[in-house]
Amino acid sequence: MCLILFSFKAHRHFPLVVAANRDEHHSRPAAAAAFWDDQPDIYAGRDLEKGGTWMGLHGDGRFAAITNYREGVPGPAAPRSRGELVSGFLAGTANAEEFLRQAASRNAEYNPYSMIAGDLDALHFYSNRIAQPQSIAPGVHGLSNHLLNTPWPKVTAGTASLSSTTGFDDPDAISAVLFPVLLNDQSAPDQLLPDTGITRQREKELSPPFIRGEHYGTRTSTVVLVNAAGDVFFHEKRFGPGGVPAGEDARAFRLQLATG
Repeated sequence: MCLILFSFKAHRHFPLVVAANRDEHHSRPAAAAAFWDDQPDIYAGRDLEKGGTWMGLHGDGRFAAITNYREGVPGPAAPRSRGELVSGFLAGTANAEEFLRQAASRNAEYNPYSMIAGDLDALHFYSNRIAQPQSIAPGVHGLSNHLLNTPWPKVTAGTASLSSTTGFDDPDAISAVLFPVLLNDQSAPDQLLPDTGITRQREKELSPPFIRGEHYGTRTSTVVLVNAAGDVFFHEKRFGPGGVPAGEDARAFRLQLATG
């Protein structure tokens, strides 16, 4: 993922609302979001090259998503795929804080990343560019290719739009606000571009929420809503080179949340 906007315990009807774009090379094979044959409690898209995922849910209420952390021209590939962190959390039994602390002990095995993990009760953030996991406070948050709530233009604009939906009770109405945010391909003004160690032209090309590249660009735009009863509304739109639509699916299902 390269943009994750989310509200946590801030929405009147939905404890978790997520609007996210996954940016990736178009040549990298991936499967659409679905329940996995080998892990039927996981609902997520899948990287068919390494087997992990960029964002997903487990039937018990666990949620995780990841972005790469941009710091100049990428170096050699690390030995392990960042997507396995998301699938590992979803398939495991460790709570988010414990899982992220374990991940922190293996920092050198992964290229730079930032990750959100948790459930409807507690979310945590970790990047292998900070010292330790952090608890995420209730509210509206945004993550791109840096740390949580770094005020890049697409993060600040996106969180403002997400905040405007906190009183809505209709998933379609929320999606109608959030998908245009995710599909916005307008570059940020030059004076607001971040400096992550790449050229200014490349910073500008990567600054919109939606990237229309022929070789690298936005592959999926996804809106996820989860209500207190565990009802999930998961709407994914997929795109090919140049941002050409390549299919979409909208699905509703219910989590099996623990009670007590």
